[in-house]
Amino acid sequence: EGAELATGGTRRGIVVSTLAEARFFAAGGFDDILYAFPVPRWRLAECSALAQRLQQFQVLLDSPQGLEMLLQNPLPGGKRWLVWLKLDCGNARAGIRPTDPEALALARAIAQGSPELVTLVGVYAHCGNTYGCRDIPAVQAIARDTTAAVLEFVTA
Repeated sequence: EGAELATGGTRRGIVVSTLAEARFFAAGGFDDILYAFPVPRWRLAECSALAQRLQQFQVLLDSPQGLEMLLQNPLPGGKRWLVWLKLDCGNARAGIRPTDPEALALARAIAQGSPELVTLVGVYAHCGNTYGCRDIPAVQAIARDTTAAVLEFVTA
């Protein structure tokens, strides 16, 4: 019910952190799901099955190795991997730092490499570093810093 409310009844644009959640929502009629963790090799087959089944199954990338893995495992039937570049704006859990010179190179490689196999949808940042905040101003400061870092990266 919460996902139904969050998507305004469209059953589109849901974000999950596990593939079990993705399968749950897919079984419930959601057909636009973002798996918000960089795809590990050992989860590739599950991600591929979801990408083939759903209208849009989107994944995160944060390394050239991840990009190469997707390129070496194309989706059948004219489908393509829909990817978001995962930026680490202070969480230090997953992603590439937007100030890392490799981040811009990776974004360009995804966008310009083989769009018929792997398509760049956008950039993604998760403010998990807010979990330790004790007040609203601290959360707002992290949100401002993350927004500024993402906008600066996208502009570059």
